Amino acid sequence: MSFFFVDLRSMNRSATHVVTEFILLGFPGSWKIQIFLFSLFLMIYVLTLLGNGAIIYAVRYNPQLHNPMYFLLGNFAFLEIWYVSSTVPNMLANILSKTKAISFSGCFLQFYFFFSLGTTECLFLAVMAYDRYLAICHPLQYPAIMTGRFCSKLVSFCWLIGFLGYPIPIFFISQLPFCGPNIIDHFLCDMDPLMALSCAPAPITECIFYTQSSLVLFFTSMYILRSYTLLITAVFQVPFAAGRRKAFSTCGSHLVVVSLFYGTVMVMYVSPTYGVPTLLQKILTLIYSVVTPLFNPLIYSLRNKDMKLALRNILFGMRISQNS
Repeated sequence: MSFFFVDLRSMNRSATHVVTEFILLGFPGSWKIQIFLFSLFLMIYVLTLLGNGAIIYAVRYNPQLHNPMYFLLGNFAFLEIWYVSSTVPNMLANILSKTKAISFSGCFLQFYFFFSLGTTECLFLAVMAYDRYLAICHPLQYPAIMTGRFCSKLVSFCWLIGFLGYPIPIFFISQLPFCGPNIIDHFLCDMDPLMALSCAPAPITECIFYTQSSLVLFFTSMYILRSYTLLITAVFQVPFAAGRRKAFSTCGSHLVVVSLFYGTVMVMYVSPTYGVPTLLQKILTLIYSVVTPLFNPLIYSLRNKDMKLALRNILFGMRISQNS
């Protein structure tokens, strides 16, 4: 750490924050392309809010969904709303903006919330895998273990760890000297573009940040993989085909979400991105930050009979109230 602090002390304090704003290039193209992208991302954002909001409403007001699995799913949907809101509103405003500028503090706030919410999502996926493992592999002990109080503790743990893990490293990154240029060839403030704009190297801070991110991804993904390995082994021991189909149907949606999210995130933050085309990096970031929150309510609602019934009851109740 001494190397890092010596570098900062040797800098001229008056030049530390010459850059007061960053320029997010986003997705280049003609005005027609920008309008198309704005319409597309706006539609995705609205559908994501509606889909995840419907899950929250169904879980909260339908007594049949008052159990640990749907409690976790409702909180996961709440997380997805905040996760997509950490990037998409600013991206929409940036598409229509002529300057495409984001303030220095706004950039690092987005950076913090984006990574904190992403870490929280990793932890939520691991907790949901634990819930499915208990429900299928230990059904007799499940009600005694997954109580409402224990579920609340798990949810609180995910939020606390997600938001307490990044303030210090991101604060140190924000204290690096940014003397110019200030152009970020991305649609959000991410680690690699920001470090590329710093006027002084900070290898220790960069190493700490990527090590922390890699450990979160590694341990949560390994735990999920272990849980589902044990789960699938237990499912194959079920003597009836109908029972196996029901168990796979229950967990299939979770596996789809996990594969989509972890596959793209690991490409970005575990494997080296040097030499990877910038457009490909943007597309990969779009998949796990924008597309996945859209797919989650579709996957969970279309593959779950109880959730489909609850959503159907909500729509039916709304029509009755409108007609009356």
